[in-house]
Amino acid sequence: MTTDGAAGSGPTARRLVLGSQLRRLREANGISREDAGYSIRGSGSKISRMELGRVGFKERDVADLLTLYGVTEESERESLLELVRRSNEPGWWHRYSDLMPTWFSDFVGLEESASRIQTYELQFVPGLLQTENYARAVASQGRPESSSDEIDRRVRLRIQRQRIFSQPRAPRLWAVIDESVLHRPIGGSKVLREQIEHLLEMTRFPTVSLQVLPFNLGRSAAEGAFTILRFAEPEIPDIVYLEHLCGALYLDKPDEVEVYSKASHRLAVDAHTPEQTRRTLAAALKSL
Repeated sequence: MTTDGAAGSGPTARRLVLGSQLRRLREANGISREDAGYSIRGSGSKISRMELGRVGFKERDVADLLTLYGVTEESERESLLELVRRSNEPGWWHRYSDLMPTWFSDFVGLEESASRIQTYELQFVPGLLQTENYARAVASQGRPESSSDEIDRRVRLRIQRQRIFSQPRAPRLWAVIDESVLHRPIGGSKVLREQIEHLLEMTRFPTVSLQVLPFNLGRSAAEGAFTILRFAEPEIPDIVYLEHLCGALYLDKPDEVEVYSKASHRLAVDAHTPEQTRRTLAAALKSL
């Protein structure tokens, strides 16, 4: 057993790794969730949430579970308990918690920990590729009640998310956007022009692949936006993120992820190649 793979990851990934390790230990010992929950003065549902990495961990609870699971070797226990301590460190996005619902805070944590991000967008440029002015226009749209300070902080949050590209182990981003995004004047033509120029610049990054799904295709392989997050740590499953008006869904069952993986592959086949996409972006610029 090792926790080294999570050492450089954010707290969300560490919780997922720790939860997965605890689940394997419990199952290897034939202990039910209910019995494990009872041992830490909790319930089977609490154990389930811990094993899915959806709650914070108390060091005492994990120590008691390790004893129940027969983990007595001191270095192994300390390795896992250190992971507990590191998983409870707040991420950089914690300072924006008043702006973000919990379901989006979870996504930011997962995004920071991913090794590969695949995303499909129909209406907007993906957040990781937005310019500051475009992000401001998106953050202002439909929020007449938001103060200028709130909008400023939303924009800072979005721009700070883009710092993952400057990390030593930057994730690979593969984005497919509908061609209509290049003609939807969010923020006005000047903002859109700046945004398309930025997209052209981002296509020069070795870790970024951008494809445009053309107008003339008709119906695409997916009817809504989605993101697939993949991780270097083998303990963490691929996760599909689906956002809606009232929250978000996180899908991690293999059969569900497979549906979206197939849709991603189909989108890559149907969309313009990265080189054709550069020509499409240049043509969109000329039309503005």
